[in-house]
Formats: sequence, structure tokens, C-alpha cells
Amino acid sequence: MTDRPRIKIYGAGSIGNHLAHGFRRRDAAVVICDLDPDALRRTRDEIQPDRYGAFDSEIRLESCDAVADETADVVVVGTPPDTHLAIARDQIARIAPRALVIEKPLATPDLEGCQALATAAREAGTRVYVGYNHTLTPHTVRAEQWLRERPIGAVTTLSALFREHWGGIFGAHPWLSGPKDTYLGFTSRGGGAIGEHSHAINIWQHFAHAAGLGRVAEVSAMLDVVEADGARYDRVAQLSVRSESGCVGTIVQDVVTRPALKWLRVQGSDGFLEWEVNAGPSHDAVRSAAADGEVAEETFEKTRPDDFQPEVDHLLSELEAPSDASPISLERGLETMLVVAAAWRSHETGRNVRIDWDRGCTLEALVSS
Repeated sequence: MTDRPRIKIYGAGSIGNHLAHGFRRRDAAVVICDLDPDALRRTRDEIQPDRYGAFDSEIRLESCDAVADETADVVVVGTPPDTHLAIARDQIARIAPRALVIEKPLATPDLEGCQALATAAREAGTRVYVGYNHTLTPHTVRAEQWLRERPIGAVTTLSALFREHWGGIFGAHPWLSGPKDTYLGFTSRGGGAIGEHSHAINIWQHFAHAAGLGRVAEVSAMLDVVEADGARYDRVAQLSVRSESGCVGTIVQDVVTRPALKWLRVQGSDGFLEWEVNAGPSHDAVRSAAADGEVAEETFEKTRPDDFQPEVDHLLSELEAPSDASPISLERGLETMLVVAAAWRSHETGRNVRIDWDRGCTLEALVSS
């Protein structure tokens, strides 16, 4: 592209600021909008100076109404999950951006509006992405390479964990007093462990695809649901899943574990592959072992902004040359939402839930057994 890419970001919270910073590192023209003037003030006076040393005066701060009809190459929806699809549909209808990025989770567990979004985007020619940034980081790329090049035999099981106390989230949002003040305290709004830490579901799916295991076909879940101070959320979500190829695995997400553990293991008949976020204070890691038992490890130094730069770079490259297999495509995001919904259904009914992929991203695709 010869012109600077134009980026419009809805939501002046944590993710909006991370992505704004990442796009500005690539000299994009960025506007952040929010319904709350105080959120814009915090971006200018607190969030950006605290995280990045100073507020970038090249970032425009506007009300959402002021920029609703302003064109953009990329629209980022970084608002609470229960507002994602309405904003996304509105922007597709108004300006049909070339790319639209929705922060995870894509929607709420009722899947309301998911299929309609896919239809609207296809008709408008807008490519939609979902912000599962961990699928694009350097250690993920290396793990995929090792999975291809370092034989571990037939895959026997796949496990993924995103276990992290959400004190860090509230530390990054000090204006919130606790779960009840935000969507985080309501699973039905896209919060709780099953929504907020759905990175584990998504990364499980990512490596299942990489290993040729197919999509998740069946889910059995147990959730620890808390009701307190008007909030209702799951603090622990434990899923047993079966892929289309028949591989059985586990996924665990919670908002109570200290220190955090963000880890995945592909176990093969002759060895294993491990993937870990924040394996040390400032690095991610990949480990692999074959039949001889010798473990190879590679670490990847990073800062917190580095977690989001690969996503930004991927989106900019997609503007230049769209791919048919983006790890953060809407299709992958819809797959994750169906597993979230299936887990919630399984917990509520106490039954296994099969996913009928021919029925789209709708509750009708969830078949209890």
C-alpha cells in the first residue's frame, strides 16, 4: 500500500490501546473512539503514558458518533463481547471496511447474531478476523514448524490450559472494582473463564488443525459457577473434547490460578511438542522430544506489546494480500464460539454435546447425547 493504512478502533480499554500502539509502530493513521469521554481521557493521561512512556499525539481520540461514518481500512471492535456484533454489523453496513477485527470472544454463548455477521460480511466483501493473537506469535510459528519437521509419531492426545487469576485484568483496569462492574463477571455476556480465557479453546483448535485432527466434534464440560454481588460467572471451566478424527483431549480455563499457566502439549506415540506463554518473566517457549527422549527447547524474548505486534503485522499483510487460511479468520473464531456454547450447554444439561458443523454457528448445531 502506498497510503498509510487507516485504523478505526472502537473501545479505549486495554485491547484498544494495545492495538493502537501496535498499529502506530507501523505508522498507521489511528483513531480510537469510545462512548465514555472518561475512557478517552484515561487513554491520553494514564494508559498510554503508563504502558508506553507517553501518549502518542498522532492518535486521534473521538466519540463513536463522530467517526461512525468515517471510512477506514481496518475497523477494530474492542468493546465488551455483548456489544461486538452490533458494532460490527453497523460498521459493515455503513462503510464496508476492507478488514474488521473483533476482540475475543467473538460473541456471547447464546451465539445470537453470529451467523448473520458471517452473511453480512460475505455480502459486503469485508474480511473479518477474531483477535486470538497467540496463534500468530513467533513461538507459535516455530511450534508449527517443529510439528512438521520433528516427528513425534501419531498424535494420541492434545491438552491446553489457560489458567490465570484475573487480578491482572483488573490491575490493567483500575477503575473497575471487581467482576460485577464489567462483562467479566457474567458468563452470559461473554465473560467468566469460558469466554475471557477462550484462548485455550482456540489454541487447542489451532494445533488440532496443524496436526490434521480436524475440528472439535464433541464436548463434555464441567464449570464451577459463582454467584456473588450480582455477578454470575464460571471461575473454572474443564472440557473434555473429541476431534473429528477421534482424538480425545482436554482444555482447562480459569480465573483463579496464580502464577498463571498458559500451556499446550501435543502428545505423540514417539514424543511430544509443548508450547508455553510466559514460560519465564520475559519469554515464551517451545519444547519438543522424539523417541530418544532428548528435549529440545527454544525461547523467545518479548515484552507485553510484543504479544500484539504479530497480530497487527498479520492484519496489515492481509490488506496487501488476503490469505485463505488466516489463523484468526472469522471461520476459526466461529469454531471457538461453538465450543464455548457447547461447553455451556454441556454444563447446564450434564450431558455430552455433539457439534453438527453443517448447521452453522447456531444453537441448533449443538446436539445433546
